[in-house]
Amino acid sequence: MAPDMVTVIDLVLLALLCATAIAIILVRQLFAVAMLTGAFSMLSAGLLVTLDAVDVAFTEAAVGAGVSTVLLLGTLALTQRRSEETRRRGTAPALLAVILTGCALVYATTDMPGFGDPGAPGFRHVVPEYISGSETDIGVPNIVTSVLASYRGYDTLGEVAVIFTAGIGVLLLLGRRREDEIQDEARRSDSGGEG
Repeated sequence: MAPDMVTVIDLVLLALLCATAIAIILVRQLFAVAMLTGAFSMLSAGLLVTLDAVDVAFTEAAVGAGVSTVLLLGTLALTQRRSEETRRRGTAPALLAVILTGCALVYATTDMPGFGDPGAPGFRHVVPEYISGSETDIGVPNIVTSVLASYRGYDTLGEVAVIFTAGIGVLLLLGRRREDEIQDEARRSDSGGEG
């Protein structure tokens, strides 16, 4: 039995995601790493589209590939272009923690209902409530709009807050670096003027 096209696309995207992750680990040029993380986000968005999570795919593409890449490139403009070589020590405990966490996650997936299973708790409890309450409770005839704008309103607000906080944090860090550079230049000019 030949696999269907969606499965083939999912497997190709998964293989590309793994290859991109390995490349991010191995590459030392920070510009290339920034571009690879943007590519990883776009591949993730493509995978989310094949899983019928288009709203999450849009968010991943906009935030992961768009905003994050721009912030990384802005930071690179103020820092060095190549990462420094560090001596690796104590990688065995970290590797063990990653393997144990991965095994726990794989074990947890065995208890999940099948993809699209109509007997899943979400389809039995949550979805009927959204369908019946969309027009009566919210007053919006489009179910997708009511879910995204009202039922998941706090979730969307949280996502916006996280993006805003990350952007402000980066701007504060970049502004502080600029102040340090100005102070260093003032010290150099003072020491040069005295001599």
